[in-house]
Amino acid sequence: MTKEDLPIYYFSKIKDQELRQLVNIKQKFSTDIFDNWFNNQIIIKDNDIQFLTELLNKEFNFIRIYQEEDLKVKFIAPILNKIDFRDINKEIRDFYEQKITYKTENFILTGITDFLISKGLEYSEKPYFFIQEFKKGKESGYPEPQLLAELIAGVELNNFQTMKGAYIVGAIWNFVILEKLAENKYRYFISINFDSTKIEELKEIYKNLLFIKDEIFKMVETD
Repeated sequence: MTKEDLPIYYFSKIKDQELRQLVNIKQKFSTDIFDNWFNNQIIIKDNDIQFLTELLNKEFNFIRIYQEEDLKVKFIAPILNKIDFRDINKEIRDFYEQKITYKTENFILTGITDFLISKGLEYSEKPYFFIQEFKKGKESGYPEPQLLAELIAGVELNNFQTMKGAYIVGAIWNFVILEKLAENKYRYFISINFDSTKIEELKEIYKNLLFIKDEIFKMVETD
């Protein structure tokens, strides 16, 4: 099969069954793997708590009814901007709608990602974390296989053994860990639901993202 004949699968359209035909991937039903991540000792600053409280009070009645772009601009982006994943000295930042491509001898995974944190200031050079948002009204809109495809691409492009991500469906956030077991073989874990319309759970989401920021910055320092 020539490169021109390779089937192309887009993140935004890939379905669970298609992904499982391309690679050996299985879900493991265990939450213990999230203990180190979710039980972190990060303390949210008072001004951050105030920010989250005011944001939630303002957007509470709209989070569940927003269309994708509204939710991103009005609620998700302010949270991500507050965390601030950009560090010019470390040459790392967050990207919206960045294209990445992973090619194998049998298929190509490619597409525009919703959000990623990556090495590089002008364009993504080495992705470390992905967030996939649910797209209302699209046949293949459920975000789980889309995020998993992005995580597989990230693991393979970086030669990593594991990678974290998250997907969002309206008010609900789920965090995901993907592990590479062997060539073309993976397993993944999905966290409990975090309801962003509940202030205590929103604070947990914020803490989990702060943990990711710290973890990635440490990884970059050792690269």
